[in-house]
Amino acid sequence: MVILFDQFNMPDSIFEVIFSTKQQVVVAQMLIEEMKVKDGEIGKTEMSLFATALHDGTIVAPEESDPRNPIKKKPVPISYNKRQFYDRILTPMKTMGIIDYDLYKKTYKISESFNKNMMKIGLLWLQEIRRPPRSFSFKKKE
Repeated sequence: MVILFDQFNMPDSIFEVIFSTKQQVVVAQMLIEEMKVKDGEIGKTEMSLFATALHDGTIVAPEESDPRNPIKKKPVPISYNKRQFYDRILTPMKTMGIIDYDLYKKTYKISESFNKNMMKIGLLWLQEIRRPPRSFSFKKKE
């Protein structure tokens, strides 16, 4: 997965940095909130039930409150295809280290690996800029 961001227009939410559409952001936030409610870990069956509820449109997402507008809006049902949930939300979150899957316990757990990986990326960049320059030679095409 590729993360592209503008350093001068950083969003307030990490999900807006990682995911490209508003719907993906909402679904990813809902998943993490669901996992937090269950002490940061849910089973494979619970994940499937969550994905099915999304697919059926039975999960209700509260509208984001606008601090300038004190009027609260009513919750809105959200629907997201189950296969797309696994392909576009859960799998990228697992590969980036946001969520870990324990093969033995068959559970998904919120992970801190993402933070560690971002720090590694920063260190790789520091190593690159401190590396001495290499000379390149350009050859003319004949």
